[in-house]
Amino acid sequence: MNFLLRLLTWWNSQTLGTQFFTWRNGVLVGEDDQGNRFYHSRDGKKRWVIYNGETEASRIAPDWHGWLHHTWDTPPSEAPLPHKSWERPHQENLTGTAMAYAPTGSIRRTRPEERRDYEPWTPE
Repeated sequence: MNFLLRLLTWWNSQTLGTQFFTWRNGVLVGEDDQGNRFYHSRDGKKRWVIYNGETEASRIAPDWHGWLHHTWDTPPSEAPLPHKSWERPHQENLTGTAMAYAPTGSIRRTRPEERRDYEPWTPE
């Protein structure tokens, strides 16, 4: 079953075609804290990622994202970006999950707060 999923779907990590291309042309550059593996071609022109688990682009940290898109040439495995003390750790996009952000007054909150800045209109 796993072989069939890898043969026919792209959202289950990598397809067999991607695995063959990576085996033939890829040079491993590094791995991030989530287990995603980053490669570049032997000539250095192409860069790609093999996701560890679900293929979700927001799981890539900003430093690796910059390297993938040729913003800088040195990968974060060789020269990590300096992080500020006020920066939070990278978090993937949680939209559509139970942990997604719900603002005050949202019906998605478990205990929505009563709004004090709004008074509904009632006809006379």
